[in-house]
Order: sequence, then C-alpha cells, then structure tokens
Amino acid sequence: MKVAIIGTWHVHAKEYAESIRKNPKSELACCWDSNGERGQKFADELGIPFVADIESIWNDAGIDSISVTTATAEHPEILLAAAKAGKNIFTEKVLTLSLEDAEKVADAVKSSGKVFTISFPHKTTPFMQFTKQLVDSDRLGTITYIRMRNAHNGTSANWLPPHFYDESETGGGAMIDLGAHPMYLLNWLLGSPKSVVSMFTEVAKKGVEDNAVSVIEFDGGAIGVSETGFMSPLNPNYLEISGTKGGLVIRNEKVSYCITSEKEGAWQEPDSMPEALPLPINQWIDSVTDGAPVRYDINEAVELTKFMVGAYSSYRAGNKYCF
Repeated sequence: MKVAIIGTWHVHAKEYAESIRKNPKSELACCWDSNGERGQKFADELGIPFVADIESIWNDAGIDSISVTTATAEHPEILLAAAKAGKNIFTEKVLTLSLEDAEKVADAVKSSGKVFTISFPHKTTPFMQFTKQLVDSDRLGTITYIRMRNAHNGTSANWLPPHFYDESETGGGAMIDLGAHPMYLLNWLLGSPKSVVSMFTEVAKKGVEDNAVSVIEFDGGAIGVSETGFMSPLNPNYLEISGTKGGLVIRNEKVSYCITSEKEGAWQEPDSMPEALPLPINQWIDSVTDGAPVRYDINEAVELTKFMVGAYSSYRAGNKYCF
C-alpha cells in the first residue's frame, strides 16, 4: 500500500510516518500540509516529496491510503475528501470537534467501503487487554466506578509545540488531546455516556485548559472519571476500578486486583498477561493489505467525539450535560 501523510501538525506525525516506512507492507509516498513551510521541512527530514496541492493526492490512484495528522479542526474537510476519493484512512484522535461533523464523516467512510482506523494505542497494551478481559468476565461483578488519570508535563516542561494552545486548531487543551485516552477507554469498559460534568482550569494561562477532570454517568449508575493535564511531571498514569465483587488498580502499568471470593479477598497480581497487540498504525496496514479485522473503527471514533462534545459543553455551560 502507498501512503501519503496528510498534515504534519501533530506531535505524532513523524512517529506514524516512520512506522509506515518501516513496515514492509507499506510505502511512504509523500506529505502535504496546509502550512507549506512546515510541510516542506517535514518532507526534507524524511526524504520524501512535499506535495503543495492536496487535490493531486486525491486524484492519484497510485496513492491508496492516507495518514491524517492535521490540526483537529481540519479533520472534517480532509476526511470527507479522502473518503470521497476512495482512500483508506488512518487518523489521529479526536475524529472531529462536533458530533454533526463526526456523523457526516462516518457516513462518508462507510459509503467508501475503505478501511478506517483511529489511533487508540492504549487498547493495545497487555495491562488494558487484561483489564478488559477481567471486566468482561464478571469476576469483578457490576462495575460501579472507574477512574483514569493520564497526564504529562508538556506545558510545565515547555515541550509541546505552540500551536497546541491554539483553540481554533485544537478545539481545546489537555482534555481533547491527552484526555482522549481515558475517554475511549471508559467507553470501551462502560459503554455510551448518559451525562457528564467537567471542571477545567488554566494553570499556565496559555489559552486552553492544562488541568482537567470530567465525571461521567453511565447506564446502571456507574461513574467514570477522566483526569488529565499538561502540568504533571511525576504523577503516574493510573487506573482504578471498583466492582460489586472486587477491584483493580494499575499504577504505571503494574496491575493488582482483588476478587472477594478468591484467595480470601487478598490483593494479587496476574500470573500472566495477554500479549500486546500491534500498534493501531500497524493494525491499519494489516487490515488494508491482508484483510485483518478493524478493531478501532469509525463507530468508536464517533463515540469519542460524543464524549468530548459532552465534556466541553459541560465546562463551557458550567453545568451537567446530558447526552
């Protein structure tokens, strides 16, 4: 498969490009960016052509696939055009900034019949594979509470690019970027949301939130908490699950769990862990070239947008948002 990089805006753009280059099933064809200077620099660093006219990519039958790492605000136009052109699509999260746009993209992708994958990398890890299996097994009973924290020091250590603070491009700050991971994991474990309440603050005063929490209600009374931020150099990634028959805690990928009816209710560590799945970019390549199942599809992408629209609507209105 021959892949064009569409947009070099995102911090993961080069990572995905290198994955495409290294995979023997794919070829890195070229890149495009709405900012010509930025795109040319990226192309020079990778030794690939920079294409100034995106229409030439849509019209090139030899380029069958695209990897989208533009500003999130550019996603609807790009994704709709790509689907219309019959390209296989890999995209960085979040899908779009509005649910209306997400549904339009979903319709176009489904009509195209091409392979679509969104980047949900945390689903591939052994510890999250184990968590999903444990939750689905009912050994924890009815899940009543899940708290997830995913944070880094991108702002406090000043390594995030300046355009990550431009709300017109990003749609928000820490929650829509880093907080997307807890959101799609909560969706995976608990289903669709019923309502959400958010509290976002700007510690560094850069124009978007860098410290954020959303509390989400699910069917049956379960509560999910998504915590994130750009100001945390030491706090570990953390997952806590409470169920009616037990609980689970993951701290920096170390898993411990407790089942009240097993081992006298003592906390224990898994005897073994599932194998890691391929990263989403490689799953996408396998799906295009070999027909492998698509795990992170357009429906899951729309669900993530739904969560984010609710989270930001609650914050901006200052009250609970009901889906």
